Parts: sequence; structure tokens; C-alpha cells
Amino acid sequence: MKVHIDYRPYADETTDWSKRGTWPCKWVSCANAGEPPFVTAYRLLFRIEQARTVRAHVSADERYELFLDGARVGRGSERGDVDHWYFETYDLELDAGEHTLVARVWSVGEQAPYAQMTLRPGFLFSPEDDIELLGTGHAAWEVKRLAGYEFTPQLAAWGTGLRLHIHGDQFDWGWQVGGGGGWEPVKVDEEAKNDSANDNFPTRLLIPGALPAMMEEAGAFGKARHVSDSTAETHDVPIRAADNLPGEAAAWQALLTGAFERGRQAESSALTSLGGTPGSLAAPSPAATPRAGIVTVPAHSRRRVLIDLENYFCAYPELVTSGGKGASVRIHWQEALYNEKEAKTKGNRDETEGKYFATLWHLKDGVGDTYITDGGDGREFGSLWWHAGRYVEVLVTTQDEPVTIERLAFRETRYPVEMLGSFECSDDRLESIVPIMERVLQMCSHETYMDCPYYEQLQYVGDTRLQALVTYVITSDDRLARKALRMFDISRLVEGITYSRYPSRIRQIIPPFSLWWIGMVHDYALWRDDLPFVRSLMPGIRAVLDRFGDWIDSDGLAQGPDGWNFMDWVEEWRAGIPADGDSGVSGIVNLLLALALRYAADLEGWIGEPELAARHARRADELMEAIDRRFWDEKRGLYADDLAHVHWSEHAQCLAVLGGSLSAARRAQIAKGLQGDPDLARTTIYFTHYLFEAYRELGLADLLFERLEMWFDHVKNGLKTTIEHPEPTRSDCHAWGAHPLFHYYATILGVRPAAAGFRQVSVRPMLGPLKWAKGRFPHPLGEIEIEASGSGAQVRLPEGVTQI
Repeated sequence: MKVHIDYRPYADETTDWSKRGTWPCKWVSCANAGEPPFVTAYRLLFRIEQARTVRAHVSADERYELFLDGARVGRGSERGDVDHWYFETYDLELDAGEHTLVARVWSVGEQAPYAQMTLRPGFLFSPEDDIELLGTGHAAWEVKRLAGYEFTPQLAAWGTGLRLHIHGDQFDWGWQVGGGGGWEPVKVDEEAKNDSANDNFPTRLLIPGALPAMMEEAGAFGKARHVSDSTAETHDVPIRAADNLPGEAAAWQALLTGAFERGRQAESSALTSLGGTPGSLAAPSPAATPRAGIVTVPAHSRRRVLIDLENYFCAYPELVTSGGKGASVRIHWQEALYNEKEAKTKGNRDETEGKYFATLWHLKDGVGDTYITDGGDGREFGSLWWHAGRYVEVLVTTQDEPVTIERLAFRETRYPVEMLGSFECSDDRLESIVPIMERVLQMCSHETYMDCPYYEQLQYVGDTRLQALVTYVITSDDRLARKALRMFDISRLVEGITYSRYPSRIRQIIPPFSLWWIGMVHDYALWRDDLPFVRSLMPGIRAVLDRFGDWIDSDGLAQGPDGWNFMDWVEEWRAGIPADGDSGVSGIVNLLLALALRYAADLEGWIGEPELAARHARRADELMEAIDRRFWDEKRGLYADDLAHVHWSEHAQCLAVLGGSLSAARRAQIAKGLQGDPDLARTTIYFTHYLFEAYRELGLADLLFERLEMWFDHVKNGLKTTIEHPEPTRSDCHAWGAHPLFHYYATILGVRPAAAGFRQVSVRPMLGPLKWAKGRFPHPLGEIEIEASGSGAQVRLPEGVTQI
């Protein structure tokens, strides 16, 4: 029912500049809701005489779920910021007769996810027609604060927002079909306005959603690996086979296996909430009725169940219970189990014996939600927001009555990105890690790209550049990348520098990431044919570079910019900052600035600004002259990280190769150092992308394949997604580690854009030890196929694309 629009609704309804951008409908709110956090429901009962389709634009602050006659229509609002507040558009097919629209809207306030912006709580439903019948501010919308929600700390998942305890004895069952009492007329607030509005108090400036609906798919996955009778806090109790109750484990497995089919049956009912929403009106399933695929936990007992989802998932839990008044069902998530109760190391992720379901830093039982039953039948519980991980711990604690678990399932959600191409080669190890890299990109792709779905759920520039590059070679859908480019642009401070991550309520500045944003725009200009969009970003790029110009000292070098000058998680670097990167003069920061100036010169040339291109190129040359004077060490044949020539890294050499316009002799010296100098600080998973780019420039194919061993180890360690940095790692799901998938096509098979717009390609395979490799991947005009071996390469290009 969600549709994508590329127009401004109501745009032509006035020529008065002061009213331009004003919608006919208004924001509404709940007068008695109090201060966040809270959850509200909005209801409209209406009747139509003839069947028709109604197009409606919907938004909320902070988030909503929309239901029509008890069935979920969609979720939102897509994440943006107050000046770029997204709305969703739905085509609602209505039969003649009575109907009920309900929206569940929640506001968490200061404890919301870092990426969730807010102005003040509210809801907006604005149809293109039938405004008096359906629109907020016109129609008879009602609202109430939903009882039974208790918000709880998120512990280690610090960027993701509060978690929930849902109290069934207080809950407004049936709210999603407009049932229950306590409904009151809404409070009518300000007029809704789009981003062309002028002369207004602070308000949300509405723009159409940029993305398609997120994928939501229930599946038959999950293996009950352990069931025990636990009496202690579970983070202190290791998983031991000796404690397992094998008979009960089989019953829990049957519950998981049967939940998928029962869920599909439930979805056919118009009165069933689709996906983890408390309040289903599905027919009750009395706990006293024995049947296969359910689990009954006796009174005055406790069961600990460890579920292995057997892959990494972002999912909404779906739980249906009957009976068991006062019982609690706690559903917690972890990426992996730990070897120690202190949560230090993880080891092989497939292994559970003797390991702990503990939470990093907090040493608690996990991150998740708890549901407390009221004894009713067919009670459906779920979460407001999805959870992430591979392992799920279910802890059931009963009081005076047994509780029956009717259904336990997980509804996967993510951006609908799929790998449309293929890659094969003579070394099976390369193919073995393709699913890991594809999966990590999927798990870190939602309404924005994300660094990690478990801990932060934030879109960082450094991570996002690599995620976008992988996106370009596996799918023709670039909407998420375009949104990211725009988000970083609008995040810029008045001085010019971008936020390190955006959208984000919490300001954080990583100046090198502003430079990598320029690289990200450069990538888009090459891999996609949309120079008008690139041109719209150029004022921001110029502002970033002008701000860096403010930090140039009398030697012509950039001093440590204000902020966190993170470059890579190198063990020897404090907080990922290279030598003198915090407040001194860093060779690495300056080399990155030179590279960014080269990117900008290319971009200005491509959009027809030769004078600006020449200016950026001149600044890059001048900077490299200063870098050569102060950081080049002829004796070692390398660039130093610091002015004292004490610290050395692969990072400096990579950036010099990529942006320095070096002589052949100097490139040869650096190549020698990269091959054998043991004193160079090594790149970790993230920055190895730039190492691979340097290897390509220098023709060091064998070294690239040697460094892929870090990814091959993922398979040996049971990982389903790439990790954040070398072990011991915090995050098991960091999509910057997917970048080798980009290099499969762009470096090993060697297919890259030869000019902006991807209408011309260069083909320069770098097979290294491989006997052969072949692949196909999407191009905006079709598909590219290539087969390469020692005897050469055969390439098939879409019509309109030429090889040079």
C-alpha cells in the first residue's frame, strides 16, 4: 500500500508566498500524554458510501504504525531531521461501509535512539481528497495514552533507544482496531508545512519519503539449542549440556518450527496485528488444550531457552501467550556468547558450551524486552522497534498458573537490498565469504545505512562510503546511498564541517569523515550517471575544504582539526587517532586532505567548473609539496605519520599513493615498504579498503590476497557477518567489513568507471594467485559480465557503455 511519490502534495494551492508550503491538515497530539517516554493511539471511525482508493500522506513525531481495520498498513516516519521530516504515502483501498483508522505513535524523548530526531510529539494524516472526512485537524480523530508500557535502559546498546516491559494487566488490548475506552478528542496543533514554507515558527518541514518500505518477512528459522531450569541471573550461568532438558528442547523446537505457518495463517485475518503488536483479536487458544507446536511452562517454575537463529537477524519478536497470570517472558538478544562471565572474548560463534549470555560493559543478562501476562488467552506481544543479533535467550518465569506459549517467531526487517550479481573464481575461499559480506550489508541497511545494528544504529560517513561502494556493485538501487549523501550534506555546521554521523541528535565531529564524504560524492559521480545531483552537493564540498583551509599553518600544513580525528582502530593509536592527529600536525590527516582536494578537482571538472577544479588541484599540489618537505623520509623511502619521523603506518603510504601524484621512483619505494617494512602500523578491517586501493595502484596483487586471510577467518570462527575490528571485537556486525565484495568486481575482475557517469569502463583484472575469475554485476543500463584468466579478459557490456 505504500507508494513512492516525487512531487509536493498541495503545492499549487496558493500563490501567497507567506502561505506557500502549507498543507490543509494539521498536526494533532494527545493533551493528557504527559512528558515522554509514552505511547499513544489515534483513532478515526468513518464511513464511505462507495468503494474507492484514498491517497494519504502520513507522518508522526517520533514514530508510528498505521492500521486500517486492524491490519497494519505501514510504519514510519522514515528517519530524517526536523528541517527534512519525511512522510509516507499510502494508497488505501476502501470498500463501501464502516472503517477504522488507528495509529500507534510513540515518543521516547531524550532516551530515544541517537538517530531519532524529534520536535514535539504529534501525528499527521493528510489525504489528498476527503480532507474533512479523514484529515487530522478536520475529521473527528480521537486519542489516548496507551497503558502498560514501561521503558527500561538499553544497556550496551547505547545508541538504539530504551527497551520495554509490557504489563499485560494494564494493557489496552484491542487498541489497534479502535477498541477499549478512554478515547478523547485530539488536541489540534500547528499547520503541517513542507520544505518550501517560509516565515514560520519551528516546525517539521515535510518531504516525501526517499526509500521503499522496509522488508518485513516472517521465516521458519531458529534452533532451540538449550533449555534449562534456571534459578540464578542467567549472565552468571554458563550454557552446559549437562543442564539441558532434551525433551523440553524438542518441544521448544516444535514451537519455533510451527510458528511460521501459524503466523501466515494469522496474517490472513483482518483482525490480526501484523508483526509483534500487543492486542491481537485472534481466536483464543486455551492453555488447557494440548496440541503440537505449543509449550506450557508449569506454575512456580522458570525456563531458560537459548535460541540460535543460525544467522544474523534484525527482527521484530512475535509472542502469543495464554493463561499464566503474572508470568513474565523475557526475550533478550546477543550477537554471540562470551567465553567469560566478564564478557571479554567470544571465540567461535557457533559454540555455546560453557559460554555466557552476558552483556558487554554492564554484565547483565542481555538487551531486549520483557512481557508480563495478564492471564488472558491469545495475548499477542511484540516490540516497538526491531532487535538485532544471532542468539536469543527466552526466560519464562511463572507465578501461580502455568503459561502457554502459543507462538514465538521473528519477523526479519531491513532495507530490501539483494545481491543481483555473482562471483566465481578458482579459490573457493573467496566465494565462501560472499554470503557473510552480503549479509552484513543487509543487516546494516535500514532507513539509513548503519555502522552496527546492535550497539549504535548510526550512519557514520566512514562506514557509509564503503557500504555505498558495495551497494553500487551488487544492486542498481542507489536510493539509500543518495539519501546518505544528502543527509551528510545537510548535517554541516555553519563553518562547513559535517557531522561524523547523521541523522543524530547527539553532535559528534570527526573531521576526516568530512573529507571521506567528498570521496563518497566522487564515488557516486563515477558509479552513477546523475551529475545534477552531484552538482547540488558541491557547495557543501567547497565549504568543507574551505573549513580545512582555516587550519593550514605557516608551513602550509593542516594542524589537528577541532574534533575527534579518528582514522582507524589501530591498536597502538589512542581512540583511533594517529600520531599528532589530535592537536599537532599529522602526516595522515594532511595526506587525506590532499586526496580530498584531488577528488574535488575531479568533481568540479565533471560538472563544468574548470576554474574551481584548477583551484582545488593547485591547493592539492601546494599541500603535497609541504607534505614532501616535512614527512617524506628518503632513507626509509616512506612517508612518516609525524613531523619527528618516529611513527610509521600503512595508512600514510596508502593515502600518498592514492592522492599524491607520485613519481614512479617514489611509488616503487612505497611499494617496497608496504611489502616488507615490519614497523608500519597495519590497517585494520575498515582502512584495509584503502590499502587494497593502493595495492591496485601499485600492482601488489599477492599482498591483497594475503590480507584477505582476515576475512577467511570469519568462516572458521562461525561468524555470519563481518566484525568491527580484529579480535577481541565489540561488534560482530559492522558493514564496513563488506568492502572486499566491492574489490571482487572493481579490483580482482578490474571493472571500474573510466569517467563520470559510468558510460565508459576500464577493465584491468588483477588475479594474483587465481587461475581464473568471472562475475556479473548490475550497471544502471543493464549488466556487466566478465571472465578473466591468465590469457586475458572477455567483457560483455550493456548497450551505451564502452570500454577504453
